[in-house]
Amino acid sequence: DMATLTGAARVALGPDLPPFYTGDEALASDLAAASVAVEDPLWRMPLWKPYGAKLSSKIADINNVTSDSFAGSITAALFLKRFVEKTAAWAHFDIFAWNPSDRPQGLAGGEAQAIRALERVISKRYA
Repeated sequence: DMATLTGAARVALGPDLPPFYTGDEALASDLAAASVAVEDPLWRMPLWKPYGAKLSSKIADINNVTSDSFAGSITAALFLKRFVEKTAAWAHFDIFAWNPSDRPQGLAGGEAQAIRALERVISKRYA
């Protein structure tokens, strides 16, 4: 999945380097290699399981927001992961996908962050 859920990743890594989360080591390795091959930068972040406790709720099955402002991008990924537990391979890309101004890597406006790297992985795995 590709989404901007919190803005926390942009604060941590800036607008040019989208993080991704996965518990699948082979997928992480393939994404890292594809990122370099197609010059589509990505950075793997941890799915730190202890932060999953931040999603606990006294009145619901799960809370979609934590009570503090720490590890927002990680807890958002952990929230999403609870809905894909039975998939063979899953990754969450916390994308910003916007260029506020022209720069060497692209013009101002929307940007297809992580899509080239993901397409490379899909093509190699399933073509």
